[in-house]
Amino acid sequence: MAIEQELKKTNPLQKEFQSLLEEDFKDRKLKENEIIKATVTEITKNFIVVDCKAKMEGMIPVEEFKNDDELSKLKVGSTIDVYLERIESFKGEIVISRDKARKMRAWKRMEKVFESKEELTGYLTGRVKGGFICTVESLPCFMPSSQVDTKPLRRVDFLMNTPIKVIATKIDKARGNVCVSRRAVLEKSKNAEITEALKNIKENDIVENAIVKATTDWGIFLDINGVDALLHVSDLSHGRVKKPSDLVTIGQKLKVKITKIDSKTNRVSASVKALTEDPYSNIDKKYKTGETYEGTVTKLMDYGAFVRIQEGIEGLIHNSELDWTNRNIKPSKVLSVSQNIKFKIVNIDKDSKRISLSYKAILDNPWDKIKEKIGQEVKIKINNVTDKAIFGELIDSKLSGMLHYKEISYEENIEDLKKFKKNDTLSVKILEIKDDKIRFSKRALDKDPLDWFKDNNKKVGQIITTRIHEVLKTGVKVAIDKDKKLIVNIRKNDLAKESADARPEVFSPGNALDAKITELDLKNRKIKLSVKAAQIDEEKSLIAKFGEGATKSGATLKGIFEKAIGSKKKKKKKKEEK
Repeated sequence: MAIEQELKKTNPLQKEFQSLLEEDFKDRKLKENEIIKATVTEITKNFIVVDCKAKMEGMIPVEEFKNDDELSKLKVGSTIDVYLERIESFKGEIVISRDKARKMRAWKRMEKVFESKEELTGYLTGRVKGGFICTVESLPCFMPSSQVDTKPLRRVDFLMNTPIKVIATKIDKARGNVCVSRRAVLEKSKNAEITEALKNIKENDIVENAIVKATTDWGIFLDINGVDALLHVSDLSHGRVKKPSDLVTIGQKLKVKITKIDSKTNRVSASVKALTEDPYSNIDKKYKTGETYEGTVTKLMDYGAFVRIQEGIEGLIHNSELDWTNRNIKPSKVLSVSQNIKFKIVNIDKDSKRISLSYKAILDNPWDKIKEKIGQEVKIKINNVTDKAIFGELIDSKLSGMLHYKEISYEENIEDLKKFKKNDTLSVKILEIKDDKIRFSKRALDKDPLDWFKDNNKKVGQIITTRIHEVLKTGVKVAIDKDKKLIVNIRKNDLAKESADARPEVFSPGNALDAKITELDLKNRKIKLSVKAAQIDEEKSLIAKFGEGATKSGATLKGIFEKAIGSKKKKKKKKEEK
């Protein structure tokens, strides 16, 4: 160390060289991760040697110059841009890249043109999943298959490694991803052409030679002087059109009217029916509601049938207007396409261009005839037996109705339903017809047990003699008539005046019971009997008969009952003697 210091003192030339070198490096303000200028000093077989004004020269592989055919133009003394990664590596060498310099400049340019939507030149250099690699200014970008052309291409060989115009559609610098589109360039060019062509046409123009380019189920595509136009199926005719292909062919020339031009989307709409008079304009003068007309069935749907009344005018027969007996009948079971039928017009809506028709209105209404049979006996065929009712169809018509289990017999026993099955024939009476619904009754054909009260002139307040039919926990069932068809419940509380005597278990089937009629509603079939009320009435009667003057004589209630009982015994004895 001392020797070195001594040499510096004794060698002024070395000291001067060291000073100049440090001053030179001080002026070179090199920064890592930036693009710098470099001068080519040597070209070898494998490397390009450049001077970056660093401590030592840098070397760049020849492969980084082959993409743009730059190598053939390169010579000693040429100035190029390089990317400075490291000023000094662990080996003491400068690390630089020509390829990264190109990519960095490409990124900066890509960010700039992305905002302005400027067109760039690129090359399809390879295939990847879902698309292609498109190299743009040394920057590999992704082009989805859908963005290669305005229409799907079976082959793209003719585009590979050839210059194409693209537009950057998406940039993700963090991930280093760029998406480009050739389709956007083509559409932009096409739109420019369309915009220019649209200057020659305007709305309400009539075009004589619009060419049919293609047909779909919902419309026709036309070529109008180089401009694509849509003729919707609803604009073909005032009437219903099944398929546009039934009316036109590819290449056919049509006379149309331009109805709309959208300057923002360059979409043109055309119409054929706009050239003819709207048949709905005077429809209310030509057709009247409630009148009968003729037409042809054109289409059958799940909800009804369409009928052509005249050219350009159709009406709908809803399912509910096809048949009197079935509101949800399938149109195909009643009508067929191309069938000529008569119908009545139900409603005309001129504004919405809708006409409602009725087919059943021209047919005899079976409901009018069946209403005449209310209260009469008819025969039905059982269609279905549910848990609460029987549904059947009248033998002499297609009308159906319901027989509730309570209308099978006067006993109103739900178990009666088990006696019947599908396809059985049954005699019933029509009870009621309301809202096109029929109610049947089987028991109405039998004598009503409640008629006993009418036949015997029984009224509320009268006392009748009954026989116990069945003893229940809640009371007893008593038979009023001899045939035991008229059975009435007497509640526990009505069995006796005294609660101790009102216990059901003290009664036995067959015992006679005198009961008072406390309620008699034959219409609603409500009957209420009370033994208790009968006993109270009897008590009052005895008091009234044998208790006259009881207060003055000092008679007791016990004495009155004993007197009454004694009187009954005497009468009984006299009857026995006789």
